[in-house]
Parts: sequence; structure tokens; C-alpha cells
Amino acid sequence: MNDRLTDESKREEEKLSRVVNARLKLMRRFKEKMESSPAQSDTRPLGSGPTNHHGMPQLPIGQVYTKKWPVLDLGIRPQVSTEEWTLTIDGAVERGVSLDWGEIIGLEQTEDRSDFHCVTTWSKVDMSWRGVKVSTLLALAEPKPEATHVMCYAHDGYTTNVALEELLKDDVLLVHTYEGSPLTAEHGGPARVITPQLYAWKGAKWIKRFELLTEDRPGFWEQRGYSDTAHPWRDDRYR
Repeated sequence: MNDRLTDESKREEEKLSRVVNARLKLMRRFKEKMESSPAQSDTRPLGSGPTNHHGMPQLPIGQVYTKKWPVLDLGIRPQVSTEEWTLTIDGAVERGVSLDWGEIIGLEQTEDRSDFHCVTTWSKVDMSWRGVKVSTLLALAEPKPEATHVMCYAHDGYTTNVALEELLKDDVLLVHTYEGSPLTAEHGGPARVITPQLYAWKGAKWIKRFELLTEDRPGFWEQRGYSDTAHPWRDDRYR
């Protein structure tokens, strides 16, 4: 019995080590691109209010504060249980990955507070989250050297494209908990992506798949005239 437990513990330690090493390798590869992204390097950001920890104004240009958390979607609200939920990571990767809910919860969990900027001009600040860094998830699949972007797919048919260096940032999470409670279905539960350094439409609700791409490809709103890059402090809403 003890030998079996020891073997299981060793396997878990080896798995954790692989995840950590794969993530560090991926982060080193994109370090320069992340640091030079507009939300971290813009010398003349457009906005007002106190600065966030990246030195950007808390309120990007054209935004107003809200205490409520408005609900926006395509008119479809999938009801996906944690028992049936899975996440697929494929495309330009060395090995495809499929994770169930238990495997997501078994990964290192991150607690963070960040702001949420909707392209429809409202911003909700200081929101409390718990989830898994998207960089950890992508590292599991080992993106190929030629991978540059990710297409995010949701259970309601929604898609959005994001540059890989944006999804690798430490505050980009696959979240399952908001303010200490499970994320509700209307806000994308059981799990959604948040992208605090981009407009919120880049964070897909009801996430089910990350497809690694070797070139940019527009998602749902991008096909309808929204920006591919979505940088709030440059008023980067539309093409």
C-alpha cells in the first residue's frame, strides 16, 4: 500500500515538474513580446484615474465605472456541468491536450484581483478571481515554434482570436470562481477566460477549446469589424 502511494506521489511530482518547466520555457520564448505589448510599454496611454500595477490608468479612455457586472452574450447561455465540461488544446502544438474538470482543479490555482473593461464603455474594477493561468494550460500542449495566435472557442458558438503573447500574461486566467463563489452560467461558468489587459470580448465565456494558430485569423466580433488587437489604453475598439 505504501509503495503504491509512493509511486503515485512520484508520478504527481514528475507531472508538476513537467508543467512548470514547460511553462517557464514558453514564458522565456515570449518574454520580449509580452514586455513590449501596449498594456505594459505604452509611454502615452489614453485614460484617467489611479494607475494600475502596469503603470496604466485604471480607467481607459472612453470608459465609465460600473458597480454592477452587466451581462452580454450572443443570446445563448449554455448550461454546462462540471461533470461534462472539458477543455481541448490543439492546432499548432507538439501534443494535443484534453482536460476534464478534475484535472483543471488539480493544476496550480491562482488568486488575483484585476479590472474588466468592456468595449461597450463600462469598466468594473478590483474584481476577485480564482483559476488557472492560461499560460500553464497552453504549456501543457507545448506550442510549436511557429505558433503566434490562439483561437478561443466557446460552447455558444462564440470565437475570438488572441495573440499568444497576450494569453501568456500572468493575469490572464481560466477562472471558475468569482468573489469566492463558483462562476455563474450567465457570466460564462463553469469556466471562462479573463484578459485584463485587453477589452473583455477577448476573454471567451463557456470556454471549450484553444486552437493554436500559425497566423492571425479573425473570430466572431473581429469578422464584424472589431479590432484584432483590442488594446483599451489605445482606444483600440474597431478596425
